[in-house]
Amino acid sequence: MPRSSLPHPAHHPWCAIIPPYVLEALSQSGDPEVERRARATLQHDEAMRADRRTDPSVRIGEPTLTAVEQHAAAPRSTEAPSRAIHDCATSRTLPGTLVRAEGEKPTKDAAANEAYDGLGDTWTLFKEAFDRNSLDDRGLAMVASVHYGTGYDNAFWNGSQMVFGDGDGEIFLGFTRSIDVIGHELAHGVTQYTAGLNYEGQSGALNESISDVFGSLVKQHAADQSAAAADWLIGADLLAPGVKGRALRDMHHPGTAYDDPRLGKDPQPAHMDDFVETTADNGGVHINSGIPNRAFVLAALELGGNAWESVGQVWYDVLTGDIKADCDFATFAALTIAAAKAVDAETHTAVSNAWQGVGVDPAKARAPRARKRPTRTGAPNKNAKVVVRRTGGLAGQVLQREVLLRELPTEDCEQWQALVATRALERASLEQTRTHPDAFTYEVDVPSRGVQVAIPEVGLSDDQRTLMDRTLLPPRE
Repeated sequence: MPRSSLPHPAHHPWCAIIPPYVLEALSQSGDPEVERRARATLQHDEAMRADRRTDPSVRIGEPTLTAVEQHAAAPRSTEAPSRAIHDCATSRTLPGTLVRAEGEKPTKDAAANEAYDGLGDTWTLFKEAFDRNSLDDRGLAMVASVHYGTGYDNAFWNGSQMVFGDGDGEIFLGFTRSIDVIGHELAHGVTQYTAGLNYEGQSGALNESISDVFGSLVKQHAADQSAAAADWLIGADLLAPGVKGRALRDMHHPGTAYDDPRLGKDPQPAHMDDFVETTADNGGVHINSGIPNRAFVLAALELGGNAWESVGQVWYDVLTGDIKADCDFATFAALTIAAAKAVDAETHTAVSNAWQGVGVDPAKARAPRARKRPTRTGAPNKNAKVVVRRTGGLAGQVLQREVLLRELPTEDCEQWQALVATRALERASLEQTRTHPDAFTYEVDVPSRGVQVAIPEVGLSDDQRTLMDRTLLPPRE
């Protein structure tokens, strides 16, 4: 059964269009002003990533979110875009001043209008091509802020909104200029609400590649452009005059987008023979994405016509289907080949040939990780036993308690029944793939329903964690 959206994603990466290795090259370019701005952007971006790493449990729609996040998460009753463009006026305080809301006339600010149009073009692609109602398929409002910082050389998706810098004017121009960059960053939101691909290694490279794919499709769809007519470039409008390059990335010919004394040379591989093993850039997420990018283009060109109607639909079906967060290239290849086979023989052949062309062998797909699933549905009765165990923490103390639901206070009993019936704990367990130093881990076993999960405390809501603590440490009589 396709998974159209996850209403409250447990965590999401902070995603920016300019990779850290590009900024690092600029910070050593020999031009003092370029170096200064690159270092400032690098420091800002690393701080943002650090915030996300130390607080990965942010949930869209929770009361603790900012006003703009609450606005974005508010349910919409109609299937129409809902855009809000803000102006930071060179500050780094989000969201800034609202300058254009949905349906309002263009402003005198080109960046605000470009952001408004790019958000709309992205919404239109997903609606018209895939019948998806905004990023979460539930009408999520699309929020953006322009003129972020001074000379800020990046644009990013922070899990709830788009943010655009103006560039330094020497290497990068304003980031709202590029419709495919806007589509790319917003597509991270779609992945956030669907597959939730881990942002590291091959799954992270797939995360980046999927954003490149749909970013390019946004541009092609807006221009009514066929696969053969498309340039398959990402960020072609960002490079300032004098920079030796065509774009940030070339999906058709990875590794050829730029070769500039200040930017360095495009490091993307086009084939698995040249896969880059690195610990930088979250394990090369912006680098190795060139391999699945090229596979998509090869399939699109072999099929011809509009890419969003052919291989784009295959990629979308996989993204919203039974895909795991730690999916690697071979597994993704196998999933897309299977989805293509369900379309027709021509699509199946094109997608199979494309993965062969970049050296990805679907036969090496990992078997799904074994996970214990409930053998029965519905809420357990009050005679069911629950075993709760808490490990970790600074002191390393282990607490465990076995208790029958009927022995708990009525409210706690009902809450446990609801958690098991809705499989909330299992979902939280599947979404949490990392351990967190000095944090507690909660293990829950409900034998009568086949539930056996382990969840870092950051993966639990406050109510869930409090319930477990109460269960472990019942009030003294």
